[in-house]
Amino acid sequence: MSAIQIRGVTKSFASVVAVNDLSLDIPAGSIYGFIGPNGSGKTTTMRMIVGISHPDSGSIQVFGREMAGSSPIGVAGYLPEERGLYRKMTVRALLEFHGELRSGRSVAPDVDAWLRRLNLADWADKKVETLSKGMTQKVQFIAAIVAEPKLVILDEPFTGLDPVSSEAIREAILELRSRGTTVVLSTHDMNTAEALCDSIFMIFQGRKVLDGTLAEIQDLYGNDTIRVKAEGGAAAMAGLPGVESVHDLGQIQEIRMGRGCDPQDALRELIGRTRVWEFSIAKPSLHDIFIRIAGPAGQMAAKVEAQNA
Repeated sequence: MSAIQIRGVTKSFASVVAVNDLSLDIPAGSIYGFIGPNGSGKTTTMRMIVGISHPDSGSIQVFGREMAGSSPIGVAGYLPEERGLYRKMTVRALLEFHGELRSGRSVAPDVDAWLRRLNLADWADKKVETLSKGMTQKVQFIAAIVAEPKLVILDEPFTGLDPVSSEAIREAILELRSRGTTVVLSTHDMNTAEALCDSIFMIFQGRKVLDGTLAEIQDLYGNDTIRVKAEGGAAAMAGLPGVESVHDLGQIQEIRMGRGCDPQDALRELIGRTRVWEFSIAKPSLHDIFIRIAGPAGQMAAKVEAQNA
């Protein structure tokens, strides 16, 4: 069952096409990741799902309900990229207001439970304007979920959070999924997308370029990636036979082999140069795939494709 069905959606702002003929099926009860460069259309798509803006063409259904001219109040919770809270209200009053507006019931016990869980109980009766950026982020997260919506849209939920707070939000997202909530989130952290999301969608220059599980996406790019840990680091990899590029991760380097090239040839050459501690053939990481699509080479390919269309 799909929580969200998007069919042929296009959205433009003046002469800029932000989303171009997009179709997606987002499974109910899953964590679905949106990735893509800044300005690629992620936030525009999320805003259309929750009814803040509307497509120029195409259709969006949320749990079978057409979203044209409507907003799924009570069905969807939304954490926007541009954080916006009533700064003169106290934290508790603000969260109770948001929760009761969306659910039609008292959420006071739920608000208290979430404040304790996210280490905000001592700030419950203080005004929002006194909070740090990270605290404000956690308050906005609670506002999005306290009414227990069936769908939660989180636009960059980990921005500005320290590692402890990030882990608390991650655990909360997993708990939401365990309750059957559908979670759509955008992130620029590819490690987070890999570890947290059941499926991943990548939008680039307004068009869908990836959509599937991590394993399905990696299978599209084959086993052309080698992870190496060797004395001398990236400098020792220069000029290896068949190597197309080297991505320096610090202690480990990711080598991408050219099409049809044998990784064993690169290994033999490398052993002749320096001491090798680790050498493994692996599927490309989501980070690597992202760079291939959105990096300079990918942008050039997209430009040529658009010119030939």
